[in-house]
Amino acid sequence: MKLDRRQFTFGASASALFATAWSGQAFGQATGDLALTKVTDLIVAGDLALSPGQRTALGLDTGEYATARAMFGPAGKAGGIASDRHARDMMVRLDAIDPASLTETGQVRHAVVKDMLQQRLISAPFDIPFVGAPYRLSQQDGAYFSIPDFLDSTHPVETADDAEAYLARLAAFSGVLDEESEAQREEASRGYLAPAWSLELVAKQLRAQIDAAPKDSGMVGSLARRTAAKNIAGDWASRAEKLLIAEVYPALQRQLDLVEKLKPGTRPGDGVWRVPRGDEIYAKALRYFTTTEYSAEDIHQTGLRQVAEISAELDGILKKAGFTRGSVGERLNALNTRPDQLYANDDAGRAALIASLNEGLAAMQAKLPQAFATIPTQPLNIRRVPVEIQDGAPNGYYNPASLDGSRPGIYWINLKSTADWPKYQLPALTYHEGVPGHHLHGSLLQQDENLPLLLKNYWLSAYGEGWALYAEMLADELGGYSGIEKAGALQSWLFRAARLVVDTGLNAKQWSVEKATDYLVETVAFTRSRSQREIERYCASPGQACSYKIGQNEWVRLRQRAEAELGKKFDLRQFHEILKEGVMPLELLDKRVAAWTNRMKKAT
Repeated sequence: MKLDRRQFTFGASASALFATAWSGQAFGQATGDLALTKVTDLIVAGDLALSPGQRTALGLDTGEYATARAMFGPAGKAGGIASDRHARDMMVRLDAIDPASLTETGQVRHAVVKDMLQQRLISAPFDIPFVGAPYRLSQQDGAYFSIPDFLDSTHPVETADDAEAYLARLAAFSGVLDEESEAQREEASRGYLAPAWSLELVAKQLRAQIDAAPKDSGMVGSLARRTAAKNIAGDWASRAEKLLIAEVYPALQRQLDLVEKLKPGTRPGDGVWRVPRGDEIYAKALRYFTTTEYSAEDIHQTGLRQVAEISAELDGILKKAGFTRGSVGERLNALNTRPDQLYANDDAGRAALIASLNEGLAAMQAKLPQAFATIPTQPLNIRRVPVEIQDGAPNGYYNPASLDGSRPGIYWINLKSTADWPKYQLPALTYHEGVPGHHLHGSLLQQDENLPLLLKNYWLSAYGEGWALYAEMLADELGGYSGIEKAGALQSWLFRAARLVVDTGLNAKQWSVEKATDYLVETVAFTRSRSQREIERYCASPGQACSYKIGQNEWVRLRQRAEAELGKKFDLRQFHEILKEGVMPLELLDKRVAAWTNRMKKAT
């Protein structure tokens, strides 16, 4: 591969950052918690050296690390090799620490970090990007998808230096695209290539970027708009246009040509079972995302059982609301299309929808002291998913705030069609993505001065998504649903139970996209377009959708157990302080809740 000047600059600068992070460490002289802290600091230093974009996302690309703001990390095979090497090196250092030398908190953190490093290496035996995202390019994976969004939503533009760094990253985008294309070509030769319909969506999104006149590109518009807002003098738009024309568009075209060339040779089918060792990959993905040893069949049966239970509860609520005819799915479909439940599918309607989300967010924020002893202060913005990526993007998702508070958390909602979002469904989404869900959880960790940086920024889907789904239930206790909105909450939980069925159906039982979409439409009553986007997501990210309900089930079980054991001593506000111990596998969470319960029993 051709090594251009920008790639050399990245390599030299990143190596310097990495060497700085590692130099002067008297690791062998430290013991106990201090030794563990040194290892977690080394892990973070290596992670940030390998991912300057993550350094920017955390607001840590300032001072001596300011040069990182103009870089991206190694992509393609090189990125995976470097990451695996770092994880193995850190495992050796972690294993040198005797857990008996640690405090109780240190032992918990040691267990979390050990599991973290083990999971980082879970994909190595298959030589694929990740067991939970096995395709280098899909409708939701790839630099073509992530970097334009990153430049607009995460890269700051406050000064002329920031704008220059934006241009440097825009120039480097072409190199990242080419490295990913090269990796995808090799992986496709071994059978690791997304389904044909996914590749067609990739091609569609690539064409949309290439077909836009450079001056109309979001990558140009973002820089032009933000430099103008900050009165930063310079010909920023024209410089960005030239980079698009000379470097970015040709690299996008090369990737599009590759996708079109590879598409006819992709294997038939939709789920991950279709690729070499697909069953093994899916088992590992389920282990990673649920942090349990549940088999695909265990999860499938849990889903069927909980679909039946939640449907029965919905049946009663819908009857009380006057919806008495047809199946639960048919009655929800009738509610979905009622005019009083729909926002206009135009700019005014979308603005009204987002305004309603902000009102709901403010109302729930005021209720939080009833259930939480510690309430973080990180701000949250609600934004529409950019039009350029809405075809492949999830229906809703969350980006955390920067650690320094300079950039707020962002709750994204896909508004390709407002018909996908009947009004009664929206409160549960806000409580999931905002408060008391992801935003409260993530901000609580970010603002805890006693938590190591590595654990402030750690994510396990079963814990985090399980918490967010539990938060939707907690919102009900806090009076967050009015009237038929409770049906929206139940539908949200029904949706996550149905995910257990369709994710395992697609990836273990060889269901087709059509069969899984039919099941989701008939069971949950989301619109077909919204349901199909979800099903397509589970093909590109096998196993991840199972984490929500498995995690929620565990949060509910552990709280119920603590309440039963403590009786009048149970304090909900103090129970939720467990969040401050940081993200951890569900098995370890069980042990930590048990330890907290025992302490409360002994308290006077």
